Amino acid sequence: MEEELRVRLNDHHQVSKIFPVKPKSTAKPVSKSESTESRYWSSFKPHSIPNLVSSVSALAFSPVHPHSLAVAHSTTVSLFSSHTLSVSRRFSFRDVVSSVCFRSDGALLAASDLSGVVQVFDIKERMALRSLRSHKAPARFVKYPFQDKLHLVSGGDDGVVKYWDVAGATVISDLLGHKDYVRCGDCSPVNDSMFVTGSYDHTVKVWDARVSKWMAEINHGSPVEDVVYLPSAGMIATAGLNSVKVWDLIGGGKMVCSMESHNKTVTSLCVGRMGLDESAENRLVSVALDGYMKVFDYGRAKVTYSMRFPAPLMSVGLSPDSSLRVIGGSNGMVFAGKKKHAEKKQTSVMSFWSVNSQVEESRRRALRPTYFRYFQRGQSEKPSKEDYLVKESKGVKLTRHDKLLKKFRHKEALVSVLEDKKPANVVAVMEELVARRKMIKCVSNLEEGELGLLLSFLHKYCTVQRYSVLLMALTKKVLEMRAEDINGKEEFKGILRNLKREVNQEIKIQQSLLEIQGVIAPLMRIAGR
Repeated sequence: MEEELRVRLNDHHQVSKIFPVKPKSTAKPVSKSESTESRYWSSFKPHSIPNLVSSVSALAFSPVHPHSLAVAHSTTVSLFSSHTLSVSRRFSFRDVVSSVCFRSDGALLAASDLSGVVQVFDIKERMALRSLRSHKAPARFVKYPFQDKLHLVSGGDDGVVKYWDVAGATVISDLLGHKDYVRCGDCSPVNDSMFVTGSYDHTVKVWDARVSKWMAEINHGSPVEDVVYLPSAGMIATAGLNSVKVWDLIGGGKMVCSMESHNKTVTSLCVGRMGLDESAENRLVSVALDGYMKVFDYGRAKVTYSMRFPAPLMSVGLSPDSSLRVIGGSNGMVFAGKKKHAEKKQTSVMSFWSVNSQVEESRRRALRPTYFRYFQRGQSEKPSKEDYLVKESKGVKLTRHDKLLKKFRHKEALVSVLEDKKPANVVAVMEELVARRKMIKCVSNLEEGELGLLLSFLHKYCTVQRYSVLLMALTKKVLEMRAEDINGKEEFKGILRNLKREVNQEIKIQQSLLEIQGVIAPLMRIAGR
């Protein structure tokens, strides 16, 4: 290696063409481009609703436009406008509110609290219509069945699921079967009589109100925190500990997939639609105490999006028109995200004259190759699909050492790149000088200050594995050629001592690696057999 370097350093060579000196390329991590899913969920503009005193235990959207948002926090249910996120109404309770839901027409609001009472409110009149008292322990969830305006389903820590007649404020049936606290439930989106409940006894039961008993049972394997129906009503999703599982009810309660991407307990689930188009897909959204929101594509059984929030998360909701995403935190904040929808075109009846004026306006604004305005377009004008784009070749921008190399001022190029203190560029220039066989001449012509720069660089990087092949041989050559200059100055002696220490340390490291290699090599051969 030394002989080859010496020959290349001493020979003379004339360069006919100059190219920019570039460091050797290194492997770079492959970064995936942003997916359509990520762009969709990232497009929600963040808003926050602070000062709600305590943890946000439940969220619900009105099923009718304008989809008001009900937020349960402490002993209050606050009603927010989905457009301005401002409070329009408040309903007070005697105890902490655990669940809230709207009736199918959006006129009534039902909520349960930890005293075991389920209350029904008229939103427009701001008054309580019914107080349903039958639970002997805290009531944990309440739901209106799909399109049913006369009944309610509730469950609580007494382990009983109750089916209510709201008008008569009476219990139609007590549904028994769970052996522990009933913490969650959901109603079928296609059948008024079918609903599911989840309990801390690790089971999810499917009920039919017409027969007053459970029809199917699913074991989640851990205490169930939340359960939701998927839009087809043939599958449900359950959450318990750090796992979210999807089950096929039509297939006999068979588990379709299990996703364990959270680090702490999953607290809430909801199903949302990615847009209003008919082709838009549904996604399962979960939040957990680890502060993460995860979006699941349950058709492909994979997590498609993840987002972190600055507090443990307790509840989540997506508006029916996919314009608002809300997440309730344990610190009393509601993390909302609003999506901007394109304004819908108004289909109103217009007169003949207004239509005619619009046609004339569109003709006037049109650009054609025969118009003078066509040739006066600015640089910001976007090309159309029919345009042929001619890409202008950009000139190569040379750095200072490249310009010096172009003028064959080799020593100045070396000094310039040493002053920049970028090791990759310095080594690239040195390799170029070696290729031109001018390195020895540059080293011999360096002044004391410039020689100090070179020695400092060699001391710092000669043991770096990426550069050591060239720099170790160059270090030896510099010490041989400039020995008198180095011995004559105390500063250079200090650099030399440090360089010697670095080289000795590198030799010890290499010896240790060889010893390790000697131990591992026989083991690898045995494993290969």
